Amino acid sequence: QVQLVESGGGLVQAGGSLRLSCAASGRTFRTSVMGWFRQAPGKEREFVAAISWSGGSTRYADSVKGRFTTSIDNAKNTVYLQMNSLKPEDTAVYYCAAGTNIVTVTTTPNFWGQGAQVTVSS
Repeated sequence: QVQLVESGGGLVQAGGSLRLSCAASGRTFRTSVMGWFRQAPGKEREFVAAISWSGGSTRYADSVKGRFTTSIDNAKNTVYLQMNSLKPEDTAVYYCAAGTNIVTVTTTPNFWGQGAQVTVSS
């Protein structure tokens, strides 16, 4: 199994920034890609960003391109999501995920974290 623990959520005003962290533990060798998803109230969970453990490949949803950046620290087994220029519509529970392929992780990750609330006030 792979355990994923998110941290760093909170409340921020529109235009502000937050950084989420996701620490991975367990059988992380079973994964090669980390991803971020979010779910707003009354909406389906949606893909946000993904990054390979090597850091060489990244993907972003169109809605966050240019504002969000994902990065990885292999020494700490931790992935980050830096969120800038936040908007009220970014309010959601953000989930960390892990998978084996940067394409399939955008739709069907193998492992999920518990989620972290991000609230952006207008």
